Amino acid sequence: MQGEGPPLIFVPGLDGTGLLFYRQVRLLSHRYRVITYRLRDEAPDMATLVADISRHLDRTVPDGSPVVMVGESFGGALAMTFALAHPERVRELVILNSFARITPQIKLHLAIGGLHLVPWRTMQLVRRLTAWRLQSPHTHRDDIQRFLMLTSSTTRIGYLNRLRILTQYDLRERLPELKVPTLYLAADQDHLIPSVSQATFMSARAPQARMRLLRGYGHGCFLAPDMDLNQLLQEWADTRS
Repeated sequence: MQGEGPPLIFVPGLDGTGLLFYRQVRLLSHRYRVITYRLRDEAPDMATLVADISRHLDRTVPDGSPVVMVGESFGGALAMTFALAHPERVRELVILNSFARITPQIKLHLAIGGLHLVPWRTMQLVRRLTAWRLQSPHTHRDDIQRFLMLTSSTTRIGYLNRLRILTQYDLRERLPELKVPTLYLAADQDHLIPSVSQATFMSARAPQARMRLLRGYGHGCFLAPDMDLNQLLQEWADTRS
């Protein structure tokens, strides 16, 4: 935890580490009590990860105050699932470059098969070679190096379990039940998932949702030097008021 104010929790993406939110934590901690955590690698299903968030919140927000929940990619899927299960614990949702369902599913099965076959010691090289496609075009070299360092501890079992979870994940029919105010952020240069079309689909179905297009950004928006989630939250609040 860092900072003072109403609680805000970051839900990690497929890499599983909350350390990747370091830029945004610094910008938000003067206004929020910011909570980050690591996904449990051994979690076999989304329900287990939802229960883990509940335990984190029981410890870090003991008075039960509803939180601002920010989820990135896989973390966005988990955050929406949590909000559907525990709407009383979520004040606002911010979902970055996420999805209601991964289609076609063959992508996930190929990724799972590939992770079984590729020697794990080569994954850092794969990350290094693909980082330019994952991050925004103007992300600084130092931040890309820090991304590689912070994700180096990600385990094969963590990746595999989270990919398997996504084969069972589908919120398309449940989006009308998502009653909490939700801001969908979508990068127009996301080469990993079709963020813009997914955000358009989700924001049209969630009752209190808005969508904001992030022009010139890639999948890993939060590491870009000019990305300020605090400003985006303030502008969203202004439009709602």
